[in-house]
Amino acid sequence: MEIDALIEEALATGFSHAAKLKTDTLRFLPEVRDMCSADRCHNYNKCWTCPPACGTLEEFEAKAHQFQQGIIVQSVGRIEDSFDIESMQALEKQHSKNFEKLVLRLRSRSLNFLALGAGGCTICETCSYPDEPCRFPDRAVTSMEASGLWVSDVCEKNGVEYNYGPNRMAYTSCILVD
Repeated sequence: MEIDALIEEALATGFSHAAKLKTDTLRFLPEVRDMCSADRCHNYNKCWTCPPACGTLEEFEAKAHQFQQGIIVQSVGRIEDSFDIESMQALEKQHSKNFEKLVLRLRSRSLNFLALGAGGCTICETCSYPDEPCRFPDRAVTSMEASGLWVSDVCEKNGVEYNYGPNRMAYTSCILVD
């Protein structure tokens, strides 16, 4: 797939920023996964797209090495202060909605890709894990963090801003493609 066309499509979908991602910069780190197992976000062992159900670091690394290129997409928004949960949640919701739109478009073209989102899955109010299979496997996406990626490191190694200053928030996802 032509990466510049994918970047244009991402921007047209509504992301604030989209840039090339070099897959050889991706490092799948146990330290990131350790944050998951500490259950800081309260999704560990409760969701198909979070550890341990989403797969091992080695599995993500093997999947990622199948791809030569990718894009990073970001949604950046203003917040009043670090306690402005409402604005953060609204931005996250918009980012997830745009990411799902882009992923579904790519799937409709039968392209080979790996999508890694931002944060935990929010499709279902209550995940079917571990009793039943995922209800929406065509929509569910594992996060960059759950795959073991340190998001700020991925951004830095690919020349993408991560910290946009005070009263700004960024949600970051990526798509690896052939």
